[in-house]
Amino acid sequence: MLRFTFFMVSRLFCWFVILNIGYFSYGQKAKIFTISDFDLSGNVKTCFVLADYGKEEFNFNKKGLLTKLVTRYNENDYDITYYKYVNEAINEKRVEVYRDGVFDKQLSIANIYSQDSIPNGKKITEKIISYTKEFLDQYEYSYDVNDKLIHINRNDGRGIENTKISYEEVQGETTITYITDGVLEKTIRTSAQKNATNQKVVLTKQYFEGKLNTAIEQVFNKKDKLISEQKFIYDDTLNSFVPNEVNLFTYNTLGMLIESKTKKDKKEVIKKYIYQYDNGEKGNWIKQITTPDNTYITRKISYYE
Repeated sequence: MLRFTFFMVSRLFCWFVILNIGYFSYGQKAKIFTISDFDLSGNVKTCFVLADYGKEEFNFNKKGLLTKLVTRYNENDYDITYYKYVNEAINEKRVEVYRDGVFDKQLSIANIYSQDSIPNGKKITEKIISYTKEFLDQYEYSYDVNDKLIHINRNDGRGIENTKISYEEVQGETTITYITDGVLEKTIRTSAQKNATNQKVVLTKQYFEGKLNTAIEQVFNKKDKLISEQKFIYDDTLNSFVPNEVNLFTYNTLGMLIESKTKKDKKEVIKKYIYQYDNGEKGNWIKQITTPDNTYITRKISYYE
């Protein structure tokens, strides 16, 4: 629904993007990216990334908020995304697209946000327009007094789409339900396991035309790190979900991803990750090596004094 240029970031910081899937799919007040979203800590000013797909440049202000992202695929093809804030809330996001070294107004877009008070809550309006001043989309997000998203109105110029979000808590489990124009779209059930592991389990079910379609179950450890993820496809013949893919993630004591396992179609792919740091293990990593691919990503980080 919202247009972002973070598809390249997903390769580099996949375990962070996974945690924000719901945001990209269903929209809510704009996600504010900080240094922690990119596996950075400290008073980081810039982070230059070099990988096999190209180069990226991240710029942060002194409060750790992302203000500029440059994704460069080659010397002449690149995207620049700017983030502007008012009182630490995002006010504007602009994506400028350059192809063959030329600024492309048709592909470049701007997301403009405004906030209003409403009875028992607030409303955030997002307008999406192109640099040619063409209207693309508008979203209105309504929140209750507890800052929970309860209503989304979408107007794409051809009609209005109405999504209602409801919340239910039963025996320690919270279920969020999305209904669009009277048709069930998605449910998210979160349950916490109160034991030695203190794990959190999130089960998301997707519906197509009101019927069960796919599901994904994610398990997070007590540090809110994703440790397992199982994907399902609904089988109409069996009237139940069938496992399709399993992903397992292992972290070191610093919270860094060191191993991932993917099991699908009776095949298992294991990848291990090795890091080099700019200030011993107390600093940020500046090189990530992936085996057995023997690929690597390097980062050059500058800090505010």
